[in-house]
Amino acid sequence: MRRGVGAGAIAKKKLAEAKYKERGTVLAEDQIVQMSKQLETFKTHLEEFASKHKQEIRKNPQFRVQFQEMCATIGVDPLASGKGFWSEMLGVGDFYYELGVQIIEVCLALKHRNGGLITLDELHQRVLKGRGKYAQDVSQDDLVRAIKKLKVMGNGFGMIPVGGSYLVQSVPAELNMDHTVVLQLAEKKGYVTVSEIKDSLKWEKERACHVLDHLLKEGLAWLDSQAAGEAQYWLPALFSELTSRDVTPEEANQMTP
Repeated sequence: MRRGVGAGAIAKKKLAEAKYKERGTVLAEDQIVQMSKQLETFKTHLEEFASKHKQEIRKNPQFRVQFQEMCATIGVDPLASGKGFWSEMLGVGDFYYELGVQIIEVCLALKHRNGGLITLDELHQRVLKGRGKYAQDVSQDDLVRAIKKLKVMGNGFGMIPVGGSYLVQSVPAELNMDHTVVLQLAEKKGYVTVSEIKDSLKWEKERACHVLDHLLKEGLAWLDSQAAGEAQYWLPALFSELTSRDVTPEEANQMTP
């Protein structure tokens, strides 16, 4: 006849489990301490690296991107505060603050033309032009980081992915996924029609018209009602011929019968 498990065996098993659990807790705590020490060492080395290469970080956009990526691996954000080691050592806080001001200036100057939407490429070109050839160089990655910091101002600034790049939004217009999809559809030609939206996205006419009417209302699209065949809704931020020259408000009004 098989004997049952005794009370002593049960107590012994529970004691062993408690010891294993205690040992596991100690090992986990040791690992956390070791990781913390490694991160602190990495941060110290990163600060030494920044001190040694601060001029190159300031002047070389590609080097600056790589440095930002190194910072991200240990959860350090050089742009998080205008004070402290990173700001004082590298001046990155001031750099991105000044870049943010230049981005706002460019967007405001072109708002009458594009309604508050501009491609990242055009924004980059105009910021570089405004800074002059002797100023510190900036990359599109720098612009993206500065724009992300501008988001603290509210819902005015944002980025919409279009064709492998971005449209930068600088007005507090409420754009949902429908609006974004239509902007992406218009990316190749600079304009879109109701029929194209219906055929490409399989939408009902009412849905397409609702989205286009909103873009018109927000000043993000211009209507060419005299186009051959069907009315065309132009997105000035995507219209290459418009981005090559300055357009006055009077010309803009002529585009919207």
